[in-house]
Formats: sequence, C-alpha cells, structure tokens
Amino acid sequence: MIGVFDSGIGGLTVARRLFEVLPDYCLVYFGDTARVPYGNKSAETVTRYGFEDAQFLLDQGAKLIVVACNTVSAVALDALRERLPVPVIGVIEPAVRAAVKASQNGRIGVIGTRATVASSIYERVVTALRPDALVIAEPAPLLVPLVEEDWIDRPETPSIARAYLQPLLERRVDTIILACTHYPVLRDMIARLVGPDIALIDPAQETAAETHALIVRDQALRESLERSPDHMFYVSDLTPQFAAVSERFLARRIEGHLRKVDLP
Repeated sequence: MIGVFDSGIGGLTVARRLFEVLPDYCLVYFGDTARVPYGNKSAETVTRYGFEDAQFLLDQGAKLIVVACNTVSAVALDALRERLPVPVIGVIEPAVRAAVKASQNGRIGVIGTRATVASSIYERVVTALRPDALVIAEPAPLLVPLVEEDWIDRPETPSIARAYLQPLLERRVDTIILACTHYPVLRDMIARLVGPDIALIDPAQETAAETHALIVRDQALRESLERSPDHMFYVSDLTPQFAAVSERFLARRIEGHLRKVDLP
C-alpha cells in the first residue's frame, strides 16, 4: 500500500490527488492531529515526529511513503530517505520543478509555514535547478487555522491572505508555490487575489504526479503495492472537526475507514 502522512489534515489534499491518478491502489493515511502544527516546532522535534509517523505507516504495510507535509519535507526528508527501507517522496521537489518550468522571469514566490520558510529549502532547491532565479518566501501561518476552521468564505480570510501575498506581488513574481498542503483549498481565492498572470503551483498535484511516475517506472515497487479501493485513515486525535473537514478536502466520505491511534 501507499503510505501518506501529514501533521494534520492538509495532507488529505495530496491523498485526493493520489486517488485521482492511482485509483486502483490501496492508500493508508496518518494525520498527527494530536501534535499539529509542526510548523512552529524545532527541526529536531519535526524530524522525530516524521520518523514516528513514517514508522506507523511501515507497521501498516506501506511500501512507499509520501511525506505530505511541507515542514517535514523541508527539514527531515533527507534523513527519512537515508534511514527508511522504502522509497520516500516529499512535496517540495515536485513543486519546485513545476515552478521552475512555469516561471518566465525567474522570480518565484513561496508562501508556507514559518518552519518551511525559515529552512530556506525552497531557495536551495530552486537555485540548484535555476541558479539565476530569485525566490521570495513569506510565512503565512494564519492560513492553516483559517482552513481548518472552515473560514474559507469568511470576509477576513482574503484580507489576511492579501497581506501575505502583497510582498510577493511587490517583488514582481510570476509564479507562486503554495508551500503548505492546506493552501490548495484556498487556490481559487488566491488566484483571484493575484490575478491571471501569476502561475500557482499546487504541491499536492505535482507530488501525486511524481508518485504515479515512480510507480510506473519501478516494476518491483508496482508489484509490491496492494491493489484495493479499501483505504484507511488514521489520526492521533479524532475530533468532529476532522471528520467534517476531511470530507471537504477529499470530496468523499470516509465513515468506517477512520480510526484514532496512539503512537508508541
């Protein structure tokens, strides 16, 4: 099966895209809702959480792990790849490749959690692919709770998003990476704020595409993956909010397939 983890519910946007491109494969999801958010934790803590989350998925039988969390992808992906016995895909590299391809003027904006922005990972990955590119990154921490509280259509939300986006627009970016898996839920609103001339990169979409490509080209991995529509969703803290929000993120009901678990 394909294992997917996130600090909370944002990674469900990745799961939704995976369902679209890999409809025949079994997926197991873990959301660490008891310890969310990861974005304001130290790198050491984020790394420890990432290993614990990944180990839970391995215990469920995952043969491939998708780190559907920008914060873990930013600070712990290399460590996970070195120590885990299965392939590991993060959300940063696929998004960066798409952004570099989309950008005409080499000015690429990034909005994400404080930890993701502070890691400078997007600057490093972008400039490795395009040395002349300029990356302007802005933390946008309030967008996550706004999404989780279902304030997407509240008048305050565009005002807050506009404040985060304005520094990017002033620097004349032509591409913006939505560097948190919650943010694709706000994509339509953000598109209205920035206008049609700015490309928005959805890491969930790009990560699902890369996962699909890996499975297609790796026969041994493909044959090891269980083909079943019986997906499972686990959380470390089950709240009524998660059940409600998860259905909006996934565009499907998951009753009977959602369980609370305690990590060792």
